[in-house]
Amino acid sequence: MSELHDLNGATIAFDLDGTLVDTAPDLVGALNTILAQEALPPLPFDEVRLMVGRGARALLERGFAAAGAPLGADRAPTLVERFIAVYLDRIADESAPFPGVVEVLTELKADGARLVVCTNKLTNLSVALLDAVGLTPHFDAVIGADLAPAPKPDGRHVAAAIAAVGGDVARAVMVGDSINDALGARNAGVPGLLVSFGYTEDPVETLGADLVIHSFLDVPRACKTLLASCPALNTGL
Repeated sequence: MSELHDLNGATIAFDLDGTLVDTAPDLVGALNTILAQEALPPLPFDEVRLMVGRGARALLERGFAAAGAPLGADRAPTLVERFIAVYLDRIADESAPFPGVVEVLTELKADGARLVVCTNKLTNLSVALLDAVGLTPHFDAVIGADLAPAPKPDGRHVAAAIAAVGGDVARAVMVGDSINDALGARNAGVPGLLVSFGYTEDPVETLGADLVIHSFLDVPRACKTLLASCPALNTGL
């Protein structure tokens, strides 16, 4: 294995929901609030948790379908607006960074890395969440889907996030938890690192990442490994 090196000048792009912050409790709560307003039964947390991470409209569409009332295209925009308002009002009532996130982000910055959030969540919601959980100071930029040419898995989203902090795709890593993150990294031509504790309906080892880790504390070592062009095994560190 090649010798690991520091991260000076490297860019690390992070997905948000399911990677940095466990947002499922508040997202599920907001969805169930909307369902209740529509006289529909609430959905179990464990069922909805894996629906998270593809944007508000996708969550509503899947949630309404699971509740037995498929959402028509004509009602979707209004309900999305209502959902966002409900979610924003409780954005971090129960959400919190995953264990080790604050320590690792501090370490990465100390090692000279540029840090950017690359998320399909809207930028304003992302910033509100990061502010609420105290993570904003760790990042040089936040690039939601609305600030990118197209959302992940389009590689231009990842490339735009890297460019936003003055980084180079030739020395960058995308860290996420889902197929959109794995494909976004691949489509941008950067190594993809996935965490195993996030929101994915398929086994994370099957999503095509260059490496899979099971603790956020392993992010620095994994990034150094990928940037050193070591052979990557997606079975964990």
